Parts: sequence; C-alpha cells; structure tokens
Amino acid sequence: MISFSKFFKENQLSQVAALLLLLLLLAIGGVPGYLTGHWQWKQPPPVTTLKELRQIRKTGLALPGWQTIEQAEQQIGEHKWSLQVIKKEGSESQAILLLLPQNGPTDQPEVEWTDVNGWGRSRWGKWDIAQYRSAEFTVKPPAKLTSKVETKVEARFFRAVTPQQTFAVLQWYAMPDGGNPSPFHWFLTDQLAQWRKQRTPWVGVSILIPMEPLGQVETSWPLAQSIGETVQAKLMADSL
Repeated sequence: MISFSKFFKENQLSQVAALLLLLLLLAIGGVPGYLTGHWQWKQPPPVTTLKELRQIRKTGLALPGWQTIEQAEQQIGEHKWSLQVIKKEGSESQAILLLLPQNGPTDQPEVEWTDVNGWGRSRWGKWDIAQYRSAEFTVKPPAKLTSKVETKVEARFFRAVTPQQTFAVLQWYAMPDGGNPSPFHWFLTDQLAQWRKQRTPWVGVSILIPMEPLGQVETSWPLAQSIGETVQAKLMADSL
C-alpha cells in the first residue's frame, strides 16, 4: 500500500490538520450558537493592542539602527497605511516601509498586496513583478516573552520594476507568533485563538528597497532579510 507521506510534505500535513481542527471546533461551537442565536463571531474577543496598532499609522516604527527620513499616512486602496522612508545609520541604504495595522476588532487581511501593486502603478506609472519567490527568516522573541523559541516568518519576495526605480519587495502579515503572506493563514490562527478567548492582531508589512535597474533581486536579499527581522521584532515587542 502506498503511504500518504509520499503525497504530502510535512508542512502540508500540518496545514490539513489545522484546517480539520478548525472545522471540528466550528462544528462543536456552532451547535449551541445556532440554538441560542449567540454567534461567537458576532462579538469576537477584543484585540488588546488596538491602541498600539493604531498609533503606527501616525508615527510609523522607530527601528533600531535606522533613521526615519519622513513618515506620513498614505491612502492605498481603501485603507490608510503608514508610509515611512528609512535610512540605515552609517550607510547609504534606504527603503520604503509600508505598514497597514489592524484598525478594529473585525478588520482582517484581504487584498493588501493587490492594493500595493495598484498604488505602485498609480505612483510610478508601472509596476512589473518578476523573480518572485517565497522567503523565510527567523526572529528572536522579545525580552518580555518567557518563551525563547525563535519566531519564523514566511514572506513574499520579488522584484518590481517602475520607470523611475527598480525595487526588491518583501511582504507579509506580521502576527505575535510569526508572519505569513496569506490571509487564510491569519484566519486559521485567529479562529483558533478565539476559542481560547484571545485574538491574533496583525500588521500588513511591505518593504521596498531600491536596487540596480533590472538587476537580480537576490543581491538585495541580505538587506531585505535584515530589515524584515528588525520590523518583525519591533512589532512583536511594542505593538502585537
């Protein structure tokens, strides 16, 4: 008999298990909710860090080792983001940091990456994506947490070409226990948290790093990884 392990990788199995667990929890919890009319998702548990998350739009992030050149709220799609231009201390390296923090208890990730693409086209007249790949990096836990396990972040990494500038772009949804570019990943994590009377706050992160015109995006990966680790660590420590 052929083993299922030949058809599924370990991470696929864990995703299937998480989905089955979520469906089981929904089935168990949905029956009494249906009978009484009190649906848990009508009044989800509060997001305890909403105040800190909303402040991001106004001030951006103070990143260690980086200087903020300018920061302002920027309308992108239907939401207001924090647009922050940062410069590495003692270096000429610069980047654009776009942050969309959760603004209310029912806010959820949706089409943010499409919105950023549209914003790029409206700002520069063109936004051609190439050399796309998935990326991973790890972050040490903030000192306030007792756990010493490193946090893993999965992200989107690609090259975006505009008439004026070529960018290396790194994108993900930052969460307290890591990050992922998929809204569905957040949905599963948040639903499981709600059964523990908790929530999973989130921040959409998009980092744009100027690079050589039409160059290889991999040359910018060390810098992108460094900024990504700094941003995730700062969000985990102060906002998530």
